[in-house]
Parts: sequence; structure tokens; C-alpha cells
Amino acid sequence: MTEETETPIEELCVAKGMRMTEQRRVIARVLARSEDHPDVEELYRRCADIDHHISISTVYRTVKLFEDAGIIERHDFREGRARYEQIRETHHDHLVNLRTGEVIEFQSEEIEQLQREVARRLGYRLVDHRLELYAVPLDDQTTG
Repeated sequence: MTEETETPIEELCVAKGMRMTEQRRVIARVLARSEDHPDVEELYRRCADIDHHISISTVYRTVKLFEDAGIIERHDFREGRARYEQIRETHHDHLVNLRTGEVIEFQSEEIEQLQREVARRLGYRLVDHRLELYAVPLDDQTTG
């Protein structure tokens, strides 16, 4: 693997005292560069293209390690498979296209304010939340 600048995932791993093997670095870099939300099998395919010695069990173990350390976030978008993304400093929500499986990230201050207001009306202070919208394209004529 060529010498590269550490990704934010690698930096967090090092900051948390994690031992960074070359295979963990490959997994961290592939995750950091992913613009989608890959599942472990897709992540493995991408990593194996870089390092053909990497095993799927190594990818599973490393993803679990990163998740437990709070470096990546797990999502279950109703597909029966967990998908992952790097935890970001700014909050965002997800819209899932039920026809294609595409996950679209978005931010809406109006939605954020409404959620805080709902919690307040019910006597609570919102400390965390996750919003996932499941949708089909407007021009989709199929039912369901």
C-alpha cells in the first residue's frame, strides 16, 4: 500500500489506542472514502481489490471494533443487512429509496427544530435522535 495521509478514521483509531495493522488501515481508508453506506460484503469486495490477502472475517471483526469504539455508525435500512458510515461531526438524516436502495443524506433545520419542540411539549429535552425516511420516487406508479 502506498504511503498516504491518515484518514479521519485512522486518526480516531490511533487516538483511541487501537493497533493499526495494514489490513485495518485498508478497511479504514475504504470506509473513509465511501460516499455510500456499504455493507460488510461490499466493504470486503472493495478492500480485497486493494489487498487480496484480506479476509471477510477480518473485515467483520474490524467493522465491529470500529463500531464499538464509536468511530463508525451502523444503520439498518430495512434491507436485512447492516450498512456503515463514518461518524461525522455534523448531524444528518437519511432518505432511503425503496426501489433502488440508494441512501440520500440530508439536513433540515426545520425538522431539527420540530423534533426539539415535540420533545419539549412532551416534557423532555432532546439529546439524540435518528431520522430515516423511506420513500419511492414521485413518478413511481407501483403500489407499496
